[in-house]
Amino acid sequence: MAYRYRKTKPDPPVSVERLARGIASGDRAALARAITLAESDRPDHFRLAQELLQRVGDRTGNTLRIGITGVPGAGKSTFIETFGMKLCALGKKVAVLAVDPSSALSKGSIMGDKTRMANLAKHPNAFIRPSATGGHLGGVHRKTRESILLCEAAGYDVILVETVGVGQNETAVRTMVDCFLLLAITGAGDELQGMKKGLMELVDIVLVHKADGDNKEKALETKKELDRIFRFLKPATEGWQVRVLPCSSLTGEGIGDVIDLVFRFERETKKSGIFAERRRKQTKDWLYSAIADQLQNAFFRDGRIREVLPETERDVMSGKLPVSAAAEKLLAIFLESRL
Repeated sequence: MAYRYRKTKPDPPVSVERLARGIASGDRAALARAITLAESDRPDHFRLAQELLQRVGDRTGNTLRIGITGVPGAGKSTFIETFGMKLCALGKKVAVLAVDPSSALSKGSIMGDKTRMANLAKHPNAFIRPSATGGHLGGVHRKTRESILLCEAAGYDVILVETVGVGQNETAVRTMVDCFLLLAITGAGDELQGMKKGLMELVDIVLVHKADGDNKEKALETKKELDRIFRFLKPATEGWQVRVLPCSSLTGEGIGDVIDLVFRFERETKKSGIFAERRRKQTKDWLYSAIADQLQNAFFRDGRIREVLPETERDVMSGKLPVSAAAEKLLAIFLESRL
């Protein structure tokens, strides 16, 4: 039997005005399309995304941005679902930007967060967006900042950024959230050895997760040990001493305390001015990050660079040309082509 294949239709033109209206009305489908546009590497999509961000810019900024990371097996997704459901029950609109590790082959998302947070995904006041890191360091997608702004423009009160938990590279998350939570697990000795000091110096709140059943006593011991350690570390947020809380997503015990502490952090840092100062610094950091991204994109799209790069790579790999000399040669070609 012969099969007839139909030609696929070209993508319909993107209407920035329609997307902006949809976002303003809280249309989750419009928000999802807008984030897809912002994440695209196509130059025309980049320009459209920037136009969209300018259109909705006056609706952004009035949120609490929370980063959530954790050691392997800490139960980040389970916690986020329980935490998010309780926030929704309090009348908050919650957006989750859940960043999955990328497949080394497809560069796509591996874990699929909507299946890991099925109840929260169905809640009318919640929005979950899984995105692959695309190999980007820092445990977040390189366009996470744009996604945060789009979610804010859509009326979400709390933005949760779940990272892949890649250790010291979590510094990227710190540059885009107000409050940073670390999920730990019981077993203080091995647990603390596995937690990088650099990561511990970035967080504002530590949660000893899975504090239930036979594990509860161990969780309390881990809390005591962590309390002692954090007394000797410089806090990530000026004027705020890191708090350690036990909690369980299975029983819900302690989750209310976490919510209270997060909002206490927001109140105190806003009162002291630290909250606003951090936002200003993050905007500056974003500027330099955007410059680096655009320079890199322009470099690899340059026609002359695309011609000479394969030969230069071969010379480097064979040892014929030192890496620094190769980089200098390529940059000189790139700069000459821009004159």
